[in-house]
Amino acid sequence: MTELELKYGCNPNQKPAAIYMEGGRELPLEVLNGKPGYINFMDALNSWQLVKALKKATGLPAAASFKHVSPAGAALGLPLTDVEKHIYFVDDPEPSPIACAYIRARGADRLCSYGDWAALSDVCDASTARYLALEVSDGVIAPGYTDEALAILKTKRKGGYNVVKIDPDYEPDPIERRNIYGITFQQGYNAFDINEGLLENIVTENRELPQAAKHDLLLSLITLKYTQSNSVCYVKDGMTIGVGAGQQSRIHCTRLAGNKADNWWLRQHPKTLGLQFVDGIRRPDRDNAIDVYLSDEWEDVLADGVWQTTFKTRPEPLTPAEKKEWIAKLSGVSVGSDAFFPFGDNVERARKSGCQYIAQPGGSIRDDNVIATCNKYGIVMAFTGMRLFHH
Repeated sequence: MTELELKYGCNPNQKPAAIYMEGGRELPLEVLNGKPGYINFMDALNSWQLVKALKKATGLPAAASFKHVSPAGAALGLPLTDVEKHIYFVDDPEPSPIACAYIRARGADRLCSYGDWAALSDVCDASTARYLALEVSDGVIAPGYTDEALAILKTKRKGGYNVVKIDPDYEPDPIERRNIYGITFQQGYNAFDINEGLLENIVTENRELPQAAKHDLLLSLITLKYTQSNSVCYVKDGMTIGVGAGQQSRIHCTRLAGNKADNWWLRQHPKTLGLQFVDGIRRPDRDNAIDVYLSDEWEDVLADGVWQTTFKTRPEPLTPAEKKEWIAKLSGVSVGSDAFFPFGDNVERARKSGCQYIAQPGGSIRDDNVIATCNKYGIVMAFTGMRLFHH
């Protein structure tokens, strides 16, 4: 197929809409089910690049959960712990590696992943399809699907779930173009290879960078390469736990991503794990209830009795002191930034969410202040020398 007509563009009034290859070439993808839209394909193609790069950099299966052309989460296919199975609502005793990758990517920020687009570096198997079938999701892109997986996915959304197969060997042209306000922009395709060599320029007194932290920093940088800028990404144990995207101020990116990381960690607090939900509650309603339980709105919910529609028993609140004490236990977090940290305040905020490793381009006139702040807390920081803006 050389051209695929779409229902409309970003909004219903933006017609006509289509995707096609210049010169009448064949599209490197095939729609196996559903009718993906304009934004669906933007999510699909950006998320595919992310997981393909992650697989290349680490050798591990990778997955991403995308919303509005930025990742809500991305992860490697590492085994799930019992706690992770609990907080991600996983019943399968042994999910496949690619299923684990998506479960962890979706679990990074379940609220933002609502209605996501999924991307898989490997062939989608039945284990992954069964999990996708349970979630509110718009579609999935992968290099292939087993017959059983495709049959499962075709039953989702009354048969309208979007399933896209992409040629894993496809490489884009070295020059890319886009139109804005009738004016054509042209630039070289961002084929910059993110690998462990970027992490060799360690500028802090602490130079100990374990292999697991290297993988986490690569995950953060590759995620940032496909995140709307400005952006900062927190990673732990092979999965993003906080992505701050599209902020005009870098400290706001750092705070946003850090707050998401804190929320991810608070979901593992014993009180949160012990929440008892009413029978038959929908997964999105459960996610929303947990988010409210961890927020400042919880006291209002207790006061008006709304909790009774969600929980079997009246949950005991998490006090501000308990939250602070629990967040202080978070450690081993890696943080990447798509451009330099201009001030040490970014390091100060990242440290509060367990940051021990940082990768950023460097090049600020205040690099010495940022380095000194890292040294103050024993944080390892590498200067990559490469900016990763994405718009």
